[in-house]
Amino acid sequence: MRAVGDGLSATVEQHANPDEVDHVWIRMDVGGDEPLVISVNTFSKRNLFAGFDPRVRVATLRGTWETLPPRGLSVVERFDYAAIETSANVFFEHRERVEIETFIIERCSAARMLEVIGAPYASRRPGLHQVHSRRASCAVTADVVGLDGALRFYFEPPRETEWVLFKFCGQV
Repeated sequence: MRAVGDGLSATVEQHANPDEVDHVWIRMDVGGDEPLVISVNTFSKRNLFAGFDPRVRVATLRGTWETLPPRGLSVVERFDYAAIETSANVFFEHRERVEIETFIIERCSAARMLEVIGAPYASRRPGLHQVHSRRASCAVTADVVGLDGALRFYFEPPRETEWVLFKFCGQV
């Protein structure tokens, strides 16, 4: 699913046990009755519990825009990091949870608009999750090809974009 919206706000997940915090929630107006909630992983509890590196690796790709995309929701048949990685020099670096939280919150504050690729929640709550590579990882054996997720921020001025891609331990 692809969502494009504005009126962005981002908050760190709240939990009584700080060790359970592993998401940033982004709220955005896509033109519907209520804001869409985007859940972005900032840490992998699955990797931690399985004895692997729980940090998320992040890559950014900068570009420019001439026309902003319209707000709304649409179906994306395929979104694959492999296609991006063959056409651009993409470097993923490990980031600590708090560093990713700050990174996303700062970009949501500065961006005019956000485009998100992700999977719809399985609940009645309108939102997207799985905003990361869906390939097999150290702790997750399911290898989902062509359904990766990402964030794309639109800034003005200047008319720049920034794709943000996320991978976990063991994802190539």
